[in-house]
Amino acid sequence: MTKKALLAVAMLGTLVMGAGCHRNTKESAKNDAERAADKTEEAADDAGDKIKDTVEDAGDKIEDATDK
Repeated sequence: MTKKALLAVAMLGTLVMGAGCHRNTKESAKNDAERAADKTEEAADDAGDKIKDTVEDAGDKIEDATDK
């Protein structure tokens, strides 16, 4: 092969690898975003549960205080 042919093959290989890497990066970013959304949803659920527990505890304390 001539130098130009070798250079052309090397450039084509680089382009193909670049396209594959871009697809992997895009998939990775999508997966990261989905994991972040799941973690955010879980954190919101946990916070809601804690608020509910706190309100129930406060209600119980008010009932106890007014019963006496």
